[in-house]
Amino acid sequence: MARGLPSLHPSETLVATYKDIDMPQSPETNRRIVLNSRPHGAPSPDNFRLDTTELPKPTDGQMLLRTVYLSLDPYMRGRMSDAPSYAAPVELGEVMVGGTVCQVEQSFHPEFAVGDWVLANTGWQDYAVSDGQGVIPLGRNLEHPARSLGVLGMPGFTAYMGLLDIGQPKPRETVVVAAATGAVGSAVGQIAKLKGCRVVGVAGGPKKCKAAVETFGFDACIDHYASDFDQQLADACSSGIDVYFESVGGKVFDAVLPLLNVKARIPVCGLIAHYNDTALPEGPDRLPLLMQTFLIRRIKAQGFIIFDDYGPRYGEFLAEMTEWVKSGKVKSIEDVVEGLENAPNAFIGLLEGKNFGKLAVHVG
Repeated sequence: MARGLPSLHPSETLVATYKDIDMPQSPETNRRIVLNSRPHGAPSPDNFRLDTTELPKPTDGQMLLRTVYLSLDPYMRGRMSDAPSYAAPVELGEVMVGGTVCQVEQSFHPEFAVGDWVLANTGWQDYAVSDGQGVIPLGRNLEHPARSLGVLGMPGFTAYMGLLDIGQPKPRETVVVAAATGAVGSAVGQIAKLKGCRVVGVAGGPKKCKAAVETFGFDACIDHYASDFDQQLADACSSGIDVYFESVGGKVFDAVLPLLNVKARIPVCGLIAHYNDTALPEGPDRLPLLMQTFLIRRIKAQGFIIFDDYGPRYGEFLAEMTEWVKSGKVKSIEDVVEGLENAPNAFIGLLEGKNFGKLAVHVG
């Protein structure tokens, strides 16, 4: 799914699509992708099952939502597991969780009308009934629906709060961003540039690194597949690292650790390199080195769950990010997959780093 990227006009969004199978949305039935089995290690298509049920019917105080776009995000891998986590796992036979941009098809709810656009969490299916709880109105005319799942949605919110509240970047500091062309990382880098920082990205492959610099305005981007990745990162961060936005872990964090400056900050929103791990990594125990580094250099590392920790500040984020996007100060790339039936393979590719930008499914 990796593609060459043209230069973007400040007001443009690149939408890349592929189409494998044509199974259109029906007004009479509801297609659902459910968790068929729990993966051991990397997910496979067999862990998912596509089934069809009757169209759900709303009653008083409810509305019927039709999914137009479905967000695919790394956190979903954790929800496929029944290991203890910050959220309950998806039960076998239940619809996979996921953020969605929907239109109201029927409404018996006083605050929503047919045709309204909304941001919801209705999961991997065509239709869902909602009582409005957790649903965010998006108005009647939504010019770029997929953006509400990316730069103007949860990933952008994650980048905004994680960087500004936990990272607290200061002018002329060096900010390093893992997964630099992903939905979160690309927003982090651009916000850091707006705050006057020098920004170094880490991405997989020359095309992604080129996009980080030419499209998103990073000062440099290092290919983590390079044989001398550690040295290239050190050369690009000759004054050390003041903020490292962590979403990957693995060898990227190993290369970052010795470069962290005194009082560096690390917002931790994910560890995608470890989501498919089934055991502790091989090799020596590096925990003492990690803790010693954190102590001596007085480093702050803080994990966060965006809506749990910052939900009340969503409006603050949306107002500022919307202005940045409209003015061209923040750009976005949406990597759009056509068809609900293609969501499982697209999600597997996401965990392998095959997406380019915010990955979403055009459901109907």
